Amino acid sequence: MAKFKIATPAGASFTVAGGGYDYEMEDLAGLDAEIVEGPTDEDGFIAFAQDADAIYGKGMRFTKKVVDGLPAKCRAIVLGSVGVDSVDVLAATARGIPVTNCPDTFIDEVADHAMMLLLSSFRRTIEQDRMVREGKWREGRPALLKIPRLLGQTLGLIAFGHVARAVAKRAKPFGLHVMAYDPFIEELVMIEHGVQPATLEEVLTQSDFVSMHAPATPEAEGMLMEKHFKLMKKTAIFINTGRGPTVQEAGLIKALSEGWIAHAGLDVLEIEPPGHNNPILSMANVTLSAHTASASARFDPARKRHVGRELALVLNGKWPMSCVNPAVLMKSNLRRWQPISMERGPNS
Repeated sequence: MAKFKIATPAGASFTVAGGGYDYEMEDLAGLDAEIVEGPTDEDGFIAFAQDADAIYGKGMRFTKKVVDGLPAKCRAIVLGSVGVDSVDVLAATARGIPVTNCPDTFIDEVADHAMMLLLSSFRRTIEQDRMVREGKWREGRPALLKIPRLLGQTLGLIAFGHVARAVAKRAKPFGLHVMAYDPFIEELVMIEHGVQPATLEEVLTQSDFVSMHAPATPEAEGMLMEKHFKLMKKTAIFINTGRGPTVQEAGLIKALSEGWIAHAGLDVLEIEPPGHNNPILSMANVTLSAHTASASARFDPARKRHVGRELALVLNGKWPMSCVNPAVLMKSNLRRWQPISMERGPNS
């Protein structure tokens, strides 16, 4: 039996049940640690994890019940994703358990995907492709003659985190003016990136493209509603490569069907995968991808190695690099860490 047990739900997305942990184990080599798969139901996993030194979180929701049921010696819940909505972070914080994510592993891929959706939606790529295949060659040009050139138009970003900043960088060479709304980011940071600070209303009313980047937090859930889409230009295109639940989809559907906005490019939806009766699936003015913005050949190796590094740090008694717990609350629980080293990773 290994010295350290890392408990993880069996199977789940991006991995194969019963194995596939070679990348994670690279940094764990020499630590006498093993990643062991257990049940994916709450009660089963709680019982399975009673002797776990750390949790590799994937494939199930780590609710307050699950987090409260983890053993006192559990040193961290480590995620291989950017989003942390699968874990009750406040419950983990109350227990003094760090929760980590992969904050900057897939930034370029998601930013590229956002620009792809923007450009393909703007130039009606799917519509143009269909015309050619259906023998309507001569109809393509007249359709695009109704569309202005891209140069000089405005891209509005909702939230200004890593991905939004990368999108802004990509948008500049196309001649787009970029503005952003984010109440948690200092205006000087936006200005340093050549982005105009704005209110949410200014972003919605002035932008030709609105790109949603708000994280999946309780505060951001359902953030964009019907009333917000009514503020947008009738020619506007809405892009979402962030999280589906940040948008009240019924309001977006109404905006698209009634012509309040022109088009949407969506990598994420409120419910995934969508039901066959979701109206978005039959809308000609929507460009879709299947929550694939972060996917590339480096996706699995990069995120798995990040998980392995985080696990190695906490099992060695060090602080993880990408702790997402609220700092003030964590301070009140650090006493459980004091017997071991408090060295920190570069991003803590």
